[in-house]
Amino acid sequence: MLEIVRIPVLSDNYIWLVHEPVSKETMVVDPAIAEPVLEEADRRGWKITQIWNTHWHPDHTGGNAAIQEATGCHITGPEAEKERIPTLDTMVQEGDTARLGDVAADVIDVPAHTAGHIAFHFPTEKTVFVGDTLFAMGCGRLFEGTAAQMFDNMQRLSKLPSDTKVYCAHEYTQANGEYALVAEPDNQALKDRMDAVLAARAKGEATVPTTIGEEQATNPFMRAASVDELAERRIAKDNF
Repeated sequence: MLEIVRIPVLSDNYIWLVHEPVSKETMVVDPAIAEPVLEEADRRGWKITQIWNTHWHPDHTGGNAAIQEATGCHITGPEAEKERIPTLDTMVQEGDTARLGDVAADVIDVPAHTAGHIAFHFPTEKTVFVGDTLFAMGCGRLFEGTAAQMFDNMQRLSKLPSDTKVYCAHEYTQANGEYALVAEPDNQALKDRMDAVLAARAKGEATVPTTIGEEQATNPFMRAASVDELAERRIAKDNF
């Protein structure tokens, strides 16, 4: 049901423009900046009614105020980071539900990259917006949390249906895959995926969304067998 449009901005960010055609509501996930979002919505004849933030970082919230000023939209984001996102109208946390028209998303707490990071999972749409927690073949840096938290995030997200589409916020796939090949050099699924990623990037094509199934097969952080292994891999990737 949802129509999802990728808007590339800055050096490697993706903003997601999400339209629910029955209610005609349109939502923006993690707007780094405003102008290209407003232009794309206008081009499609969509009126932006909501913004959803996964965490407080400026490259995910920097467009909030300008989009709200232009559209009067309602902004939803993490309760735990309300002091750091002054534009929020509604604060949500684990167990809450966010709605776009008649389509409901479950809020999942996924701290580690930031202390109050959340994800939005639309079970009926088999879609999850994960911000900077899960990437194609990667995970977010542990800026405000622990390896134990990120391990728990990976385990929880891995239990979503394997065909769930994962919308992350950056085009990090090639760099992530280069490290993943070092972490799991004998993983044939990973080798095959990297061939496809390199071909796509050579043509300037995006590599996200990914799926939970792809990450189960090729993501060294989701595949980590323990907190210690994830921690070791995160440190190795930070220094890769």
